[in-house]
Amino acid sequence: MSVWSDQVFLTGGTATREPLCRPLEEIVKEVGRDIGYVASNCIVADRYTVHDHVCKETRDPREWTTHVNDQCIAIGWAGYDEKVGWLPPEHFLVHHLTDAIWQSCRSGRLKGQGPDGKLLVRVRENADDWRIEHILITLQQQPEISLMQVTGLVLTELEEAYARLKKRDRRWQAKWQEIRVLVNPNGPLINGGSDGDNGQTGRKLVMDYYGPRVPIGGGALSGKDLSHIDRAGAYAAREAALTAVVTGALTCKVVLSYAPNLDEPLDVIYEMEGRGKRLPTSWFAHPEVVGRYRTRHEHLGNAWSNYPSGKCRLPLPSTGVPNNSVLLVRSG
Repeated sequence: MSVWSDQVFLTGGTATREPLCRPLEEIVKEVGRDIGYVASNCIVADRYTVHDHVCKETRDPREWTTHVNDQCIAIGWAGYDEKVGWLPPEHFLVHHLTDAIWQSCRSGRLKGQGPDGKLLVRVRENADDWRIEHILITLQQQPEISLMQVTGLVLTELEEAYARLKKRDRRWQAKWQEIRVLVNPNGPLINGGSDGDNGQTGRKLVMDYYGPRVPIGGGALSGKDLSHIDRAGAYAAREAALTAVVTGALTCKVVLSYAPNLDEPLDVIYEMEGRGKRLPTSWFAHPEVVGRYRTRHEHLGNAWSNYPSGKCRLPLPSTGVPNNSVLLVRSG
């Protein structure tokens, strides 16, 4: 999907046993309204012109879903502990803060603001001493509210979210007064979303994965069926890395390489600090992987955060502040 101004372009294909029960244009506008593009925003989803160029096949989808139909490099990573969802702490922090802002935009102090925005953090890590140095947030605002008002509300939400985090995990050492916070430093952001920039499904891949500290294979998760090797392989690599960490490794990165029409990966590479359990190559075979994963995670961040209890907590919802960035500064 591509979006520019009030134009939406849908491309690609679907294969379903029965004809689609709803027009795609109707779904697009419903999602837009749910995100927050309603009459009070500069963008109104109901006014979108939707160009539907999707090839819709009514046939058995297993022709496409029962084998690897693309080449792929999938990377999974895990480290630290369950308090940060087995993620780099700076990446967990970004999801924690953006969730607080998004919930406030939906029903709290910031109701009606957004949904467009970005958030960046700088964290200095020294063993179990994590200090946030900067938080930079850009948030779309309504023209009726001043930048000073928005800034005050955002600061309150961020401070409260950080206090909750510190109460839960003492490794976050910085006092709130020590953190430099920038809110909309370029001035008021009124025209956001597709009215201010073009957008395309699959951008900001690093936010679906583990933040900029960890390399990604390159395959987007957005718009991919659970059977697509980009998504299925990423899930398998993540769970394999988690298995290694909970069985003794400090951190683990798993790299998988797949070729079209071959069930098993060409290669499985483990890179770990410490020693943990390694899974056999057959565990990563496409039929095995597709059979295991039935829940679509919006991002890999908080998926499996309660691992290995067997109760996989769903990740944070896909937020209206999706274009986040994180930066880690490590002390020597």
